[in-house]
Order: sequence, then structure tokens, then C-alpha cells
Amino acid sequence: MPTLDERIAQFEHMAQADPDNDMAHFSLGNAYLQAERYADAAASFQRCIAVNPEMSKAYQLAGQALIEAGSHDEAVSLLNTGYEVAASKGDLMPKNGMADLLKSIGHEPPALSDEAQQTAERLKESGAFICRRTGRPGTQLDAPPMRGPVGQWIHENIAAETWRDWIDQGTKVINELRLDFSRDEDQDVYDQHMFEFLDIDEQAQAEIDEIRQSQKQAAN
Repeated sequence: MPTLDERIAQFEHMAQADPDNDMAHFSLGNAYLQAERYADAAASFQRCIAVNPEMSKAYQLAGQALIEAGSHDEAVSLLNTGYEVAASKGDLMPKNGMADLLKSIGHEPPALSDEAQQTAERLKESGAFICRRTGRPGTQLDAPPMRGPVGQWIHENIAAETWRDWIDQGTKVINELRLDFSRDEDQDVYDQHMFEFLDIDEQAQAEIDEIRQSQKQAAN
């Protein structure tokens, strides 16, 4: 499996070779973030946003990197914009993540209309299947899309409509990053992007671990 430095070099090459490749900039930003190169991470995520202004998660991670780099004013401006982008697309988890980041540096997120808040409350009370990522009603998948606890978590939390969006985005990841699934490291890159897209965060990972433990106990 490639080291973090090797992954950074790979993504730097991709981003330089194709400056319009939003996924290359996003992947490079993630790698810089893991290396605690926060200013570089923020710059990469901002280049991703310039190519694809609709990518809510890039705003969230750019804001996080800017905060870590000490650029709070720039982070507030970018997070405010990203919050509105996420709200307009129904990207619930990036929106909430950006709200938390703003509050962490003493700022409140932009106010949404009363109508939007009332709609969210009605959806919550309707009993419909609500996609955890978007906060919107949707259709539950007929079955887990893959074996194991991750597939089960997706089945229980992610709407079929959101999963189809990931399949489209995942195809883009495969093509633009030239992934070869015969290599474990490329499968890891793909899984990382899937986790980012579906917002399988630390809380969700803890829930997946609980599912895994329950399955082990049931098997014993």
C-alpha cells in the first residue's frame, strides 16, 4: 500500500496534468489534510470548488483546513457560501458539518428561511424513509448494495436515489483517477471517496462497528 507521501505525489501529478479534474484536487486536498499540510489542503479544495462549485463536501473540508491553518476570516466566508450551497442541494451532513465548524470559531451559520425549516420538520414527522446524507425523503434500497456491515449501514441509512448519485460519482472517480481494482491501494482510494460522498463519518463508523459486533455475536 502506498505511503501518504507517495499518494500526495500521485495526486499532485494528476492535478498538474489535468487542472480541470475536480476529483484530483479533492483527493490531493484530502491527502494534504491527513499530512497536516493545512494551507496546501485548503488551496487544493478551493481549486476543486473553482472547477465544481456544487461539491458541498469540498467547502466543508476547505473550511476545516483554513481553520487549522489559522485563517478564520477566510474560513467563515467560504463556509457561509458552502452552507448555502449544501442547503440548496439538500446535502444535510455537509451542511451540518459546516455549521459545527462555524460555531467552533464563534460564528453562527447563515439563517435559512422559516419555510425550509418547517419543511424539514414535516419530513421528520411523516414517517417516510429519510436519507441520512441529504435529509430528504427517498426510496430505501431493496437490499444492501454490498456484503458486510458497510453495505448494511448504507441500506439502513442511504436512499436509493443518493446511492445512484454515488454510482455516477464513483464512475467519475474511477475514470478520472484511473483506478485499477486489481490493486488494493486503488480500491482503498475508491472506498475513501465513497465514504466521503456518503458522509460515513466517525459517528457512522461507530454504528458500522456496532453492526459488525452484532453480526459476530449472532454467528457465535
